[in-house]
Amino acid sequence: MSITFQPARPADLPAIMAIEHAGFTPAEAASQASMAARIAAYPETFITAHQAGRLVGYVVGPAIQRRHLTDDLFEIAQPNSKTAPYLAILSLAVAPEVHGQGIGSALLAALSDLGKRQHRRGLTLTCLAKLVPFYTRNGFVSDGQSASTHAGEVWFDMVKQL
Repeated sequence: MSITFQPARPADLPAIMAIEHAGFTPAEAASQASMAARIAAYPETFITAHQAGRLVGYVVGPAIQRRHLTDDLFEIAQPNSKTAPYLAILSLAVAPEVHGQGIGSALLAALSDLGKRQHRRGLTLTCLAKLVPFYTRNGFVSDGQSASTHAGEVWFDMVKQL
């Protein structure tokens, strides 16, 4: 089945939050207010995936100046800078019923393509150890353990050069 992509809209918030809560622990998940702020602050780098007219996944990638994201990005949504060299992936999530269909990888490819069109240097994210192989398969390289303490977890910095 084909996947279409579009910028996140405020009307997408209920579907986004359902997927967010299915994919992340309560400590890791963004609040509804935080997610609404992200949609408002950087809709051009908040991409939703749709299958048969239904929102089935999303990736949130605000533009930042640094190679690695910092925990304050999870709390404060500021408009994208046109000159920031990196897109920082704060969330990549796919509805559980469509896992294994390549939607997460397709969202990463869509954000990579957008980053190239915007002349960004790369994509950056933090992930749990269990997800390092997934991101490696999608062109990311590990920069080792992150300084992030988000949700009390151990995170790993991953970067994909564009």
